[in-house]
Amino acid sequence: MGRRDGNQDVTLGDPRLRSTMMRKCDYCGERAGLFGRVCGDCKKLLARVEELRGKVSYGGFLDGLEQTGIDKEKILVFLKADPDGKGSVQDQVTAEMTSELMKVMGISGRQSADEVRRIRNVLGKDSEE
Repeated sequence: MGRRDGNQDVTLGDPRLRSTMMRKCDYCGERAGLFGRVCGDCKKLLARVEELRGKVSYGGFLDGLEQTGIDKEKILVFLKADPDGKGSVQDQVTAEMTSELMKVMGISGRQSADEVRRIRNVLGKDSEE
């Protein structure tokens, strides 16, 4: 089933049409499919993040992501992604770990992903000087 477009019959099977209709992954920007918002690799990383959250150190967390077999470069892009405006994956995980540490130490309060990003940015600027 297709439609007539000028002198050409365009169908969903047309590779040119498919490539323009493909959505990009919210995390890495690669193709996510016609209706998907997240590519297969990033789905695998998201599942691993949920498995590891609150159970391992940050080094263990990074090792766990690496054990998925996904390239390190793609993992770094995934960690820096902020698809829903709540802070990057990395900042969210860091905030959760910091909040847990504060709780264990008897310090009241919670760290947010925005606060983690702000601190990271301030420290990054200081290290450049």
